[in-house]
Amino acid sequence: MPDRDTDELAVPSLRQPKHRSTGELGAVRLDYIWYRDEAWDATIGYSFFGTYNNDLPSFNVTNHLASLGATRSLAVGSMPAQVGAQYAWDILFLNEEEFVRRHTLTLFGTLAESQEHLTQLFGRYQNKEFDERVPPLPRQEVRDANNYTVGALHVLRFAQDQHFLKGGYQLDYEHTEGMNYAYYGHRLLAGGQYTLPWYGIRLKYDLDVHLRDYLPRNNILPTYAPGTKERFDAEVTNIVRAELPLPYSLTLSAEYQSTRNLSNIEVFHYTRNVLSMILSWRY
Repeated sequence: MPDRDTDELAVPSLRQPKHRSTGELGAVRLDYIWYRDEAWDATIGYSFFGTYNNDLPSFNVTNHLASLGATRSLAVGSMPAQVGAQYAWDILFLNEEEFVRRHTLTLFGTLAESQEHLTQLFGRYQNKEFDERVPPLPRQEVRDANNYTVGALHVLRFAQDQHFLKGGYQLDYEHTEGMNYAYYGHRLLAGGQYTLPWYGIRLKYDLDVHLRDYLPRNNILPTYAPGTKERFDAEVTNIVRAELPLPYSLTLSAEYQSTRNLSNIEVFHYTRNVLSMILSWRY
């Protein structure tokens, strides 16, 4: 839902329908290592994610994801390392109707320079195919895309990973069929964890800043001056999380997530706040 604005006539109409609701969230992830030796691990996995909005069922989301991956352990000099690849296919439903299908191929490498330092490099290709509505969208609004991403993450570890700091950078290019959604992106990542001396409680914080520079002038928005603005978004996400380990491999988590998308085209300018209480079990 876009934030309030006085110039863009489309914003009041988007805000008019009911847009607040309590809801429930459920997720399951299953991974199986079907091959393992001294150097190789091969895995297959499936995950499910779903939300139910009690007052806004038209915004219910369901996602199914299947994955296949392989990882090889090796040494770079005296430093342990891993290289690997993963292929994933997922389908997302909005209000029980197909919204998008994605094929994702990721290549990655991890190097542990010491007990305190760990670095990961990765490259990712993702194909997105959206389910087009009838009547079809104008060509400039078609979001089917190929996304290319490269990035690096460094982790500074303390006390056998009870505490850590991390920082990273990603560069991505979204090549869409409709040029209103094509962009070059820069993503900055930062965060950390501190484990309290009581009950093993873990406090975590993550910051994600995604800057997206869309290539052409948008030929539809803003409605009061179409074709005059090159869209630019700065999406800032803050996540604060506390985790309490429980018996029987259970973990109770409380999480607050705040997302603010600052856009020079008002329809895409929004604020979202999510407060979650999560009980998870790891087997």
